[in-house]
Amino acid sequence: MDLGLTDRVYVLTGASRGLGFATAECLVADGARVVVSARAPELVAEAVERLGGPRHATGLTADLADPETPQQLVAAAREHFGRLDGALVSVGGPPRGTAGQVTDEQWRQSFETVFLGSVRTARTVAGALTDGGAIGLVLSTSARSPVPGLGISNGLRPGLAGVAKDMADEYGPRGVRVLGLLPGRIMTDRNRELLAATGDAEAARAEAEAGIPLRRIGDPAEFGRVAAFLLSPAASYLTGVTVPVDGGALRGL
Repeated sequence: MDLGLTDRVYVLTGASRGLGFATAECLVADGARVVVSARAPELVAEAVERLGGPRHATGLTADLADPETPQQLVAAAREHFGRLDGALVSVGGPPRGTAGQVTDEQWRQSFETVFLGSVRTARTVAGALTDGGAIGLVLSTSARSPVPGLGISNGLRPGLAGVAKDMADEYGPRGVRVLGLLPGRIMTDRNRELLAATGDAEAARAEAEAGIPLRRIGDPAEFGRVAAFLLSPAASYLTGVTVPVDGGALRGL
């Protein structure tokens, strides 16, 4: 199946590793070019190299909490590749802890990056897109069902799902699509950290996998392939939806 990604250009935040990088790999493999950003310059440089270098990727050291970042991403895409066709907005997971345990400062910092940073980026990219562009927000299954011990995520992700739906309504008449992706248990550094925090990572993994109908934790590439499809012209009639990539763990219809 031809996804129609050849020579299309996407910006991806939080993409030096994990789900963002896995999506960048899938986009590049199908002929797209990417601008990847993250906060650590050495990781950004390594990601660009792994993606095939300047012909396929360029990098930007940036923080979504910075109001200048979204416009810098748009400018980088146009400067290096001459166009922009969409974005994957991914942000690192907020601190662990229940909603009652985390501090006001943790809530504020997470709001600035996870929530407002994502909204600002999606809004800026949407303003730069023409007919056929697409924006994907990487959320979490916590957008539909709370995850124990992740109070900030449980609070902010559902709001972002609502924002994605609202933006889909607003930008749809211009042919710009906006979607949410709901990763479940995918074996990223974040999930390794959460498993290790239990004190017995192997037992925690076995317990987690027992609650997943496919009986395993997913691989980042399995998320990346779904994200690449949703951002591609092949998914041209999909917008305003949230798509779980969770091995069937969410129990709602």
